[in-house]
Amino acid sequence: MSFEFVVPTIVDLDGVDGSPRPRPMNVGSEKQRQEEVAKTAGMPITEFTGNSNPYIDYESIDLLLSLQHPRSEGYDEMCFIIMGQAKELLFKSAYFELYNARLRIIADDLPNAAVVLDRTKKITKQIVGFWDILSTISTDGFNQFRDYLHVASGQQSFMYRHVEFILGNKSEKMCAVHKNVPHVYPAIKENFESPSLYDEVIRLLARRGHKIAPECLDRDWTESYKPHRSIEQAWLQVYKNPGPENDLYLLGENLTELADLISQYRWRHFVSVERILGFKPGTGGSAGVDWLRKVVDHRFFPELWSIRSEL
Repeated sequence: MSFEFVVPTIVDLDGVDGSPRPRPMNVGSEKQRQEEVAKTAGMPITEFTGNSNPYIDYESIDLLLSLQHPRSEGYDEMCFIIMGQAKELLFKSAYFELYNARLRIIADDLPNAAVVLDRTKKITKQIVGFWDILSTISTDGFNQFRDYLHVASGQQSFMYRHVEFILGNKSEKMCAVHKNVPHVYPAIKENFESPSLYDEVIRLLARRGHKIAPECLDRDWTESYKPHRSIEQAWLQVYKNPGPENDLYLLGENLTELADLISQYRWRHFVSVERILGFKPGTGGSAGVDWLRKVVDHRFFPELWSIRSEL
């Protein structure tokens, strides 16, 4: 982009409460809302005291919208920052759902696990869609601000790593990226050392009477998941009854669709980076596209993919 542009002022940074903690708020009720609508004749409330309003306080909107700080004169940098931050929020949303889906599976509560996984799939679809926007950044546009990233890279995203770890793609090296960040590392380390969602699904298969090899039920959870024939056999048995009354079959299909969506995200990432950067090295020290190519080939829940050849 070669034209002159303006970054409009949205928030005066000097007036923002920078605390990440919840802001004090009153709790409403249906009775209070009925009384309020009678006073306003059905019109929105527009008068508030103090220096904020309840919506701003409920979601810390002024703080959220004060966190975008382009460092270059490149037009596309604002788009890059906002899309990156929005993706991080959705990764957090996906992790929240996956964390609770794992708890539902541990509790043998597959109906609620299915509801949670369905939302996770919809969130992941939104994350895939971010590449539609990011791919509008041209090579020239990215080059105008790329140096300002220095060695910053999406590979360093602890929220993305939380999603990878809870799904079973563990990596001690990528966990250690956050070792020097004391307010982040304990949670990522706990996730790294815990059974993944799929590990708990495998334990569920065993509880349902499927013969799972003992080494699959109690292992070093920090190791990235590796497929096993006993688990493949269990899924083959499950898939002999592909009906809506078979909750394990429905769970398997939910997991397969989720893995498919994550593969779509990785593929779009790979293609978008090649389109914008070609084969230049990544900012974070990786080989760029060549490194991403290896990631594209990975599949979560591998037995659910390999059994397709035998069904």
